[in-house]
Amino acid sequence: MRTSRSVVIGVDSSTQSTKAVAVDTATGGLLAVGRAPHTVTGTGGARESDPEEWWTALATAVRAAVREAGIPATAVTGIAVAGQQHGLVALGADGRALRPALLWNDTRSAPEAAALAAGLGGPKSWLERTGSVPVASMTAAKWQWLREHEPAHAAATTGVRLPHDYLTERLTGHAVTDPGDASGTCWYGHGGGAGRDSYDPEILDLLGLDPALLPAVAPSGATRVGTLTAAAAEALGLPRTVVVAAGTGDNMAAAVGLGLGGAGLLDHPVVSLGTSGTVFAATRTRPADPGLAGFAATDGTYLPLGCTLNCTLAVDRFAALLGLDREDAAPGADAGVVVLPYLDGERTPDLPHAAGLVTGLRHTTDPRAILGAAYEGAAFTVLHALDGLLAACGLDLTDSAVRDRPLRLIGGGARGRTWTDTVRRLSGRPLVVPAAEELVALGAAALAGGAVTGEDPVALAHAWGTGAGELLPPLARSTETWDRIAGVLTAASPGLLR
Repeated sequence: MRTSRSVVIGVDSSTQSTKAVAVDTATGGLLAVGRAPHTVTGTGGARESDPEEWWTALATAVRAAVREAGIPATAVTGIAVAGQQHGLVALGADGRALRPALLWNDTRSAPEAAALAAGLGGPKSWLERTGSVPVASMTAAKWQWLREHEPAHAAATTGVRLPHDYLTERLTGHAVTDPGDASGTCWYGHGGGAGRDSYDPEILDLLGLDPALLPAVAPSGATRVGTLTAAAAEALGLPRTVVVAAGTGDNMAAAVGLGLGGAGLLDHPVVSLGTSGTVFAATRTRPADPGLAGFAATDGTYLPLGCTLNCTLAVDRFAALLGLDREDAAPGADAGVVVLPYLDGERTPDLPHAAGLVTGLRHTTDPRAILGAAYEGAAFTVLHALDGLLAACGLDLTDSAVRDRPLRLIGGGARGRTWTDTVRRLSGRPLVVPAAEELVALGAAALAGGAVTGEDPVALAHAWGTGAGELLPPLARSTETWDRIAGVLTAASPGLLR
């Protein structure tokens, strides 16, 4: 007897847009992708978005995905949201945002982050409690900024949410988050300290943050938290019976989509080239390194992560300034040019007030070499963070078993020839470039599938094969380029970069 198809929706609510994928729950087949843009505003370090626009974009993207998949709305059985991490949404008494959300790449809270890091016994205490030391991107620093610069808004706040929390609450009416996204706030403790696997009361006291303002923490991102409210069902054009999973942060969802976690791959490095550059790996042991974000994965393992602020958008900006196509690049270090493309400040290394730096120019310099140097500077920054992450996880970088393990390259940059060639030259590693382009949304779909079926979402994604892709062999590592960039960074910091 033929049964009706079950379809789950995975939502990726990122900095620039919302993408919603419709996935066949049984096979993992991608049926359709819906998209809708976001608006980001702000100058001088400010980066903000209106959460109401996220909700409108979610509804638009989901409706488009269902329509393009050619399925009846009744076929949809589950949905989960993966959202950009760290953003601060301050809710008012009506449940709507009091002001635009402060985004992860808003660097205005750098002074507040530094002051917080010095408190509570200093960085070591923060690492023991939360796995991370406050930096400008973390939600705790943003809340502190709101308290100090907009005290009326802070006083009027009746709820504090991360972007994915906000959207899940709009779907279900329930205030809920998951351990993965919560671990990026710097007020959620996991793996040690007084606040292990819960909101840390001493940190909340330091922040003047009432725990009643925070969402409940579900056991995992695949936990079933409810079904659609009447208003959400109408907005999305779906039945109210659709199951909603707790969801998670975008990096945690990408890990699920790649099959990383307790039921899949452990200690396999990932490099994501997007608006930001990120490096992460699922591991059983949480490292304590001030240069890393000691995140929890959404499935009970850990997901230590290094993040750079300047990646594909920074390189594209150089291409625009030079009047070149993004693929019209030549190796920069070969011409003696080095670019540190820190156009938005930088998080790793921690240089929140930095500007971009170009050195080595001559009358004869080819503009294509400047663009190539921008690629190299961005890739160096990401790969340097990766080396720090692997070492902090206790892995020996000189061990061939570690050194030769393929990088999984994801994000928009993974589709660009110059990006992949640059990463291969600077890393000397083979690359796996997954065929699936929407890994965050597919990871969210696996969380939705887990909520519907009760299966482990990492195992489900592994069975779907969403992380499979082309293997690119390694290129000889360009140590000369690496050393040249490292030398400029050392010489320039702090005098020219801060």
